[in-house]
Amino acid sequence: MAEEDKVDDASSPNLAEEFDEIAETPNQVGLSDDSIREITDALHEPENDNHVALIEELSNADTADLLQKISEDDRKELLEKNDTEIDPQTFAYMDSDLCKSTLSAMSASQVAQIISELDSDDALDLIENLDEDFQQDIIKQLSAKTRIAIEEGLTFPEDSAGRLMQREFVAIPEFWTVGKAIDYLRAAANDLPSEFHDLIIIDPLYHVVGEIPLNRILRSKRSTRVKELALDELHTVPADMDQEEVALIFRRESLNSAPVVDNDNRLIGVITFDDILDVIDEEAEEDILKLAGVEGDDLYRAILSTTGNRFRWLFLNLLTAIAASVVISFFDATIEQIVALAVLMPIVASMGGNAGTQALTVAVRALATKELSSTNMLRVISKETLVGTFNGIGFAIIMGVIAALWFDNQTLGLVIAAAMIINLCFAGFFGAAIPIFLDKIGSDPALSSTVLLTTVTDIVGFFAFLGLASIFLI
Repeated sequence: MAEEDKVDDASSPNLAEEFDEIAETPNQVGLSDDSIREITDALHEPENDNHVALIEELSNADTADLLQKISEDDRKELLEKNDTEIDPQTFAYMDSDLCKSTLSAMSASQVAQIISELDSDDALDLIENLDEDFQQDIIKQLSAKTRIAIEEGLTFPEDSAGRLMQREFVAIPEFWTVGKAIDYLRAAANDLPSEFHDLIIIDPLYHVVGEIPLNRILRSKRSTRVKELALDELHTVPADMDQEEVALIFRRESLNSAPVVDNDNRLIGVITFDDILDVIDEEAEEDILKLAGVEGDDLYRAILSTTGNRFRWLFLNLLTAIAASVVISFFDATIEQIVALAVLMPIVASMGGNAGTQALTVAVRALATKELSSTNMLRVISKETLVGTFNGIGFAIIMGVIAALWFDNQTLGLVIAAAMIINLCFAGFFGAAIPIFLDKIGSDPALSSTVLLTTVTDIVGFFAFLGLASIFLI
């Protein structure tokens, strides 16, 4: 019996060592596929808990990666067997849709236990995606302090600073000295946030009057008053400010953190740069997906839900394609006489669409970052129009020569060259103008621009090419 124990004891460390070697593959960012297979194989071994040791070696981000990539059955089994080994912070790293479905499968008390161990901002981020009835069941299980913080957070608008902020911060009175502040930080170490970068100075009414980076505290004499060390500019953020606006402030001012205030300018929370990194990533991802007609990251969404969301966009594209086809039908007699037109038509429309998309992408990005406004609007549109025209001239020469040699028809070459210049000129103009117009009327440029631009470039391209052909070739 002793020998068998020795064999088992020897095999476990070897397994962990092998896993460490796999997980620490050079240049590997995140959890490798070999590591995932190692864990799932161990998970499926009956009466064997080697997978527990493997999971304990993972960071929270890697554990989230593991849960996202394994099958639904494996994920359920892994969570059931390792509910105490998985850090609650892991769920903060998971995809929002997958996290919602995973937490929804748990009991309210289990989710409440997870939320209770998270910072207030991460806790709110998890619970706000759950169904309202389930939210209330969870909230009933929370401590009074956590419950008040969650309920208050849910009252703020979605995607606002109030939803983004954490309620753990360090605020000190304006009359304190550096020595008093340091003594306070040491004495209250267990009650302070796990990480913080600035001290917030407040008056007796809890109004924010200044911010002090920690490095200024550490480099100053104990007798120095904290108010003398405050930054020259105060960057308070209203709780109802959109998170995208907050991200722009952080980027422009290079902030580590910013205090969040209510309507009376009283301190209620703080936003840190790590939260803003997530916002910047989310906003960029959202714009990219909208340009393709995808409503949010649906990688982990149910098949029918994903199908329904994409169907609406594809249906709109179908209507615009019919509009372009109607234009073609006006010149059906011309196409019947010159078959080469049917061969060359897609080239004109495709080049216009691609050129327009380039201008559109630049404009949408500039609008999102506030680099494009009424002051430089005309300059940007003029530039993109000229860029489209110059590219149109260049490709007109190339395609004109190709078409003339291909079909032995110089006039056909001139027609497609002229159509190319016209369409790329319009593509540059509308590629920049459409997002600006949509932004002016309050519509989301990232969501609506692409389908409108495609319609314009198709109609202009077909009309110019077939119209010129009917004039000069028939």
